[in-house]
Amino acid sequence: MGEQPIFTTRAHVFQIDPSTKKNWVPASKQAVTVSYFYDSTRNSYRIISVDGTKVIINSTITPNMTFTKTSQKFGQWADSRANTVFGLGFGSEQHLSKFADKFQEVKEAAKLARERSQEKMETSSNHSQESGRETPSSTRASSVNGTDDEKACHGAPPDSELKTENDKLKTALAQSTSNVKKWETELETLRESNDRLSLALQESIASVEHWKQQFLACKDENDQLRNKIGELEAQCDEIDKERERNEELSKRLQELEAEIQDKEAELEDLRKQSEVIPQLMIECEAVTEKLQDAEQRNLDLEDKVRTLRKEVEESKHRQGHLKLELKHFLNILDGKIDDLHEFRQELSKLEMDS
Repeated sequence: MGEQPIFTTRAHVFQIDPSTKKNWVPASKQAVTVSYFYDSTRNSYRIISVDGTKVIINSTITPNMTFTKTSQKFGQWADSRANTVFGLGFGSEQHLSKFADKFQEVKEAAKLARERSQEKMETSSNHSQESGRETPSSTRASSVNGTDDEKACHGAPPDSELKTENDKLKTALAQSTSNVKKWETELETLRESNDRLSLALQESIASVEHWKQQFLACKDENDQLRNKIGELEAQCDEIDKERERNEELSKRLQELEAEIQDKEAELEDLRKQSEVIPQLMIECEAVTEKLQDAEQRNLDLEDKVRTLRKEVEESKHRQGHLKLELKHFLNILDGKIDDLHEFRQELSKLEMDS
């Protein structure tokens, strides 16, 4: 009940292949919810993700963990307790940055919680050891001092007082013995805890070396993946170009289909027109006969035109000859008129003379 979510996002979850330690294996078929949980009772942090009823991530954050961004939308971290590497693929670079920042924040909080826990353990251990060393001596000191004071003030104590003091010393001795046993038990517990911590530290060092190797292998794999991503991006560019060409071809295909429809409409019109072709052939033959008759008449008319041209030329020749004769006649007539005019003048003179 003390564990509550403090940050939630969605991502595709992957785990490193346990056999090859190189390839990623999808842990979810689609993007799932990934959350940071804080346990107030244990003062610990966990990353938890559930796909349906299956828990695919249950990773406790420790100070030695590191979240690494391997691309703009992908990050990973190693969990030595789960003996695996988790990978998350996000929908955007912003979501990845938020998750990485939260991981660093939780990591620092886990580190601070561990330091506080170690300080408490060291303080408790020191306090227990100091209490174990001081209590018997103080008890003995107080007892001895009390006896000396009594001796100094009253001289030798009576038997009843000696018996009472003896009982007190026995009680203090028994209590000191029980405290020593308890402290010995606590010391043994601390030694066992120290041994476990030393063993865990050795395992952690071995795990760090192991994960260093895994990190180098993952780094090589990431370089290969980056190269593959570059190749895939180039292929995507080719695919985009091919898509553009396909779109152009689709448009051209639509235009050709429209042209085919127009041609089919024209063909249908021609088919309809072909139904009247026999009648048109008959009419064409009749027109051809009429044309032949017209040509024949044209030839006759041409002959007539040639004949008329000859007649016109002959007529022009005759008109020229007539003009010459008319001119000669007019000249003769002018001479006659002049003679008549002279004759009239002479008659006028004769009339005046008479």
